[in-house]
Amino acid sequence: METKAVKQREILLISFLVSLLQNSPRLLELIGFLKYTKDSYITPPSTIDVVFRMFFLFGFSYVVLLYNTNLDTYFKKFGQYLFITSSILINGLILYVCSSFYFDLYDDFTGHELYVRDEKLLIFILVILMLGLIALAKNLIYKARREADIQEKERLAKQNLQNELSALKNQINPHFLFNSLNSLNSLIRENKEATNFVNQLSYMYRYILQSGNRDLVELREELKFIDSYVFLIKTRYRDKFSIEVLVDEEIMSYQIPVLALQLLVENAVKHNEISNRNPLHVKIFHDDDFLIVENKIQPRSTFVDSTGQGLVNINKRYMLLKEKSIKISNENNIFRVKMPLK
Repeated sequence: METKAVKQREILLISFLVSLLQNSPRLLELIGFLKYTKDSYITPPSTIDVVFRMFFLFGFSYVVLLYNTNLDTYFKKFGQYLFITSSILINGLILYVCSSFYFDLYDDFTGHELYVRDEKLLIFILVILMLGLIALAKNLIYKARREADIQEKERLAKQNLQNELSALKNQINPHFLFNSLNSLNSLIRENKEATNFVNQLSYMYRYILQSGNRDLVELREELKFIDSYVFLIKTRYRDKFSIEVLVDEEIMSYQIPVLALQLLVENAVKHNEISNRNPLHVKIFHDDDFLIVENKIQPRSTFVDSTGQGLVNINKRYMLLKEKSIKISNENNIFRVKMPLK
């Protein structure tokens, strides 16, 4: 799961508090709550001195927090070794650039000379402060991830409640439909083709209902369902539609999201021309750890009413159930979808 971005207002608030706390002794001396002594600071506190230090430490804290709370976005894809190396190098670069900036501008901005002892003290403070900010950034990332997980669980819980409500609303519908199909079957008993059509439709609907409480099914079950679905398609398109399944028995027990295969075949039928001149052929086969569904691209000449969410939804289900994504390509006029089997 992607790390939810740490809120900007949290980074800004923390940066301000760090700057305020670090400069609080000088600020208290400036307004008279503490008495300045030569042993306290080399440079006596002044309004311009405190303002400069406040703005500098605020900017330093903000840059360090912003970078370290977004490390995953910048470098996670490069691997663990480069991720750690990049983190160390860039944090070191931030420290060097900020300290150089401070030394170059302090004299001109405040009108006071910065002594060597003050410079060494500043570098020490910045190193300690950076380590603390990095640790704080890790805590902010953990907090953001936890909030994202809680929100996702709440969203899934609401979705489950909606699904249960829909199931309750439709509880009577399956019985009515099956009774209607049985009645229709008795009326057309003499028509073998029509009887087969009703039987296959009945099986499909029963499979969909039974799969309602399952997320994953074995490949053999999904392929059996595809047989019935293809039967219905071929009833309409006859020899203008064909499907080829080349799957070894050894992978039949692998699990895929329920109805994912049917949606891909339906997608091919929906978006491609099917005619005597351009028959549609769909091929289902496996290669290594992927189940592949492909067909030649034959765009329809008529408008297709589509939401464009079918493949997106399949990919989301794979990410939720297997933490893997499907692969889509359309090279050489072949549309291909690769679904992970493991």
